[in-house]
Amino acid sequence: MKSDLFASENLAQPAAAPGMTLQNAKSVKYTVNGEMLARQGSMVAFRGNLQFERKGQGIGGMLKRAVTGEGLALMSVRGQGEAWFAHQAGNCFIIDFEPGDALTINGRNVLCFDPTLSYEIKMLKGAGMTGGGLFNSLFTGTGKLAVICDGHPIIIPVTAQNPVYVDTDAVVGWSARLETGLHRSQSVGSMIRGGSGEAVQLMLRGEGFVIVRPSEVTEAAAAH
Repeated sequence: MKSDLFASENLAQPAAAPGMTLQNAKSVKYTVNGEMLARQGSMVAFRGNLQFERKGQGIGGMLKRAVTGEGLALMSVRGQGEAWFAHQAGNCFIIDFEPGDALTINGRNVLCFDPTLSYEIKMLKGAGMTGGGLFNSLFTGTGKLAVICDGHPIIIPVTAQNPVYVDTDAVVGWSARLETGLHRSQSVGSMIRGGSGEAVQLMLRGEGFVIVRPSEVTEAAAAH
């Protein structure tokens, strides 16, 4: 059987080493030898001896087990084998954390990560998002984190002299050392959203960068 479908870049290759790699621009392959963590529902295929366990959201455990106020929870994958992860054909990127690195990522953009990374859930109340706030995961430690992004991300430098204002529905993540706040603007909301309501942007100030996706469509809105 012959087809461009079977081009070498589309074929899953044998694992060279444990851990995550990009299968292609839209998916991540993780060679599991022990344990890893991923967003629930993101596994699209696997082979080998792997067990998948849903991380519950019990009282007092939500901050460690849930990722966002949008109901996105984690699952653990244990055993030996290979698994592939993707989410709505979003573009995938792997971030390699070295000692001292810290990055805040919007929960909806988390795909999977090494268990050696630590994460803490934080929320900016009143950001106007589903669930009443902007939920973010602060990642620290050493290891790899795979994130997803609708379209090609925009990386904007932030300086003390030039704070950056980002739509809360478009922000992917930012340098953890940046100072954050909420900025309300009637005029910006009228111009960008086409309405007369008050708009809220995330303000970032300090030295670092912010990652923005070229889309304001939330998953909840896209489902309707």
